[in-house]
Amino acid sequence: MYAVQHSDRAHSSLLPVRTNGGPGSFEGEAVTTQPLKAQAAAADNDTIPVDPEQLRRATLASSVGSALEYYDFYIYGLASALIFSPLFFSPLGPTGGLIASFATYGVGFAARPFGGLIFGYIGDRFGRKQVLLLTIGLMGTASFCIGLLPTHAQAGMLGAVLLVILRIIQGLGAGAEQAGATTLISEVAPRRRRGFFAALPFVGIQVGTLLGAGTFALMGLAHPEVLTGWLWRVPFLASAILIAIAIYIRLKLKETPVFQELEKHKDVTRNPLGVLWRTSRKNVLIGIGLRMGENGNSTIYSTLLVGFMAAKGGIFEGDKFIGPVGLLIAAGFSAIMVVAFGALSDRVGRVKVYRYGALFQLLFAFPAFYLISLGNVTLVWIVMTVGIALGVQSMLGPQCALLPELFGSTHRFTGVAMSREISAVFAGGIAPFVGALLLGLTHQSWMVLAGYSLVLAGISFAATFATPETVGRDLMLTEDA
Repeated sequence: MYAVQHSDRAHSSLLPVRTNGGPGSFEGEAVTTQPLKAQAAAADNDTIPVDPEQLRRATLASSVGSALEYYDFYIYGLASALIFSPLFFSPLGPTGGLIASFATYGVGFAARPFGGLIFGYIGDRFGRKQVLLLTIGLMGTASFCIGLLPTHAQAGMLGAVLLVILRIIQGLGAGAEQAGATTLISEVAPRRRRGFFAALPFVGIQVGTLLGAGTFALMGLAHPEVLTGWLWRVPFLASAILIAIAIYIRLKLKETPVFQELEKHKDVTRNPLGVLWRTSRKNVLIGIGLRMGENGNSTIYSTLLVGFMAAKGGIFEGDKFIGPVGLLIAAGFSAIMVVAFGALSDRVGRVKVYRYGALFQLLFAFPAFYLISLGNVTLVWIVMTVGIALGVQSMLGPQCALLPELFGSTHRFTGVAMSREISAVFAGGIAPFVGALLLGLTHQSWMVLAGYSLVLAGISFAATFATPETVGRDLMLTEDA
């Protein structure tokens, strides 16, 4: 066990401290008034007991869940870009089918805030562990059932209707999965290394990407009739393996020390959404802004760009291999970089790392997509790797700890879920649909993708100037940063 001192639930020199004036009253200054070295020193005096075994299990449980979510995310995104159009929307033609396919992709994102709302309430009211079991079951079962759907040739529009329903269910489960993972790991990690440990589960994102993109890269080698005949079902059916592993691991988890303390002191709120609405609207908006550049660009590179390159009239028309291979390479580097940027944020600050990451993504947008437009496969893979492994991960790395640190303990799960999932609708969810529409109107112009990437990164860059520095924050506090 790490050394623990429970003499106080707040450090007055570092963090806002509740006074006798009630929940809205504070003493002292915000975290940003302290130099980072002073924050790190205070963070050594940790108020949360850290159990190494619980930390190991939490990291593993969160990582497997992240792997499943992003495996589902990538196989659905790649399937939307490459094969769902002829399978379920063939009467709409190539362009109409692609837009309809991406629209079903966006429906899942539209469902995510509702999942975040429902499961965020459960997580703040009844505990973090319960939610992680529920979300993994919903998400995985929906993915498995997609692999059983009848196509348009077999059942007409019934297959498309069922696809939308399952995508909604998938979105509900995914709506709290990452919020649960970041909240769980942040609440069991040592404060002075929280950025590093909170980023570790997101290696699971890269594992899921490797599995999803690798599967489609191999499937791209198959004969088109085999791919659209039965082979496309295999990735969805295979998600059952990850579901079984994730549930087994999560059953062995204990509740986080933070939630145990809330229960012990009878501080568990009966209405976390109400508390969030009254006290945390600003921090939710900050979280949404921060996520636009990270989540939006992740989707642009991983889904929209792949469809853009392989579409009729695209740079590599009909090629279903180049995009997934690029994602495969990028995921390998990203697994290292997300942890590196998380650890860096422990040393120099969450906001500074995030700000420079967003700025890099902003400046990289037009050169990146111009290089892609040249049609050189090697350049395409380099750009995808730099954009995802450096641009996206430099924001995701510090974000893993930053979002949970923004919110007080009584409504943290709900706050993180709302920040993540509302932004997921406007950044990741509609990006493929809007992008495909704009590409159709501009005759596949690469400048559309560059402009879209730049705008989203610019929003996150601007949001960092309203974000408080949260390094060393005591997660036992019920007040927001």
